[in-house]
Amino acid sequence: MTRLLIIGPPGSGKGTQAQRLSAHLEIVPVSTGDIFRMNVLEQTVLGTEAQRHMDNGDLVPDHLTNDMVRQRLAMSDVRDGFLLDGYPRTLAQVAALDGMLDSSSQRLDGVLELAVSDEQVVQRLLARADNRSDDNEDVIRHRLDLYHEQTNAVLSEYAERGLLTRVDGLGSVNDITDRTLTALAMTTLPRHVEPARGRRSRLLRY
Repeated sequence: MTRLLIIGPPGSGKGTQAQRLSAHLEIVPVSTGDIFRMNVLEQTVLGTEAQRHMDNGDLVPDHLTNDMVRQRLAMSDVRDGFLLDGYPRTLAQVAALDGMLDSSSQRLDGVLELAVSDEQVVQRLLARADNRSDDNEDVIRHRLDLYHEQTNAVLSEYAERGLLTRVDGLGSVNDITDRTLTALAMTTLPRHVEPARGRRSRLLRY
């Protein structure tokens, strides 16, 4: 079983790589965007409450996001592994995910970061914007500021646990996929993460 996270800024190609990597590794891609859309579309209790916050222009509270992810990770199709995209975004969500996995005696195998500089992201998104008002440079930079504000602590936490693998996110889609698989094959990913950082490791090969 392989359980991974993928993290990257908007415009990094993270969603595309999540789909390609999960297909190659034969694990299920789990996108929080898809989870939100499913709950809203099916008008679940969680989806209805999340929609209310979004309609008011507010962020969906952590407890709602955590509950939706918890329900998704309890489904049978992820029993043999998953690649989680878009979660966790905060340290509180990291702790919640730890609890979800602990409850079923599971552990993360690794965290992939697609590394793309802010300037490269701005240029990519501006090239795609096609004069859309929600993708001007100021808006893009604000989104990047929010991304860094939320995720820097998450990346630092996983780096301290020895779980983080950074991959250069520049190049063609195929190049980035190959680079990521090579990085996984060369990285020793911890089987267990203990508070004292003691751990046994194994080399994953793909």
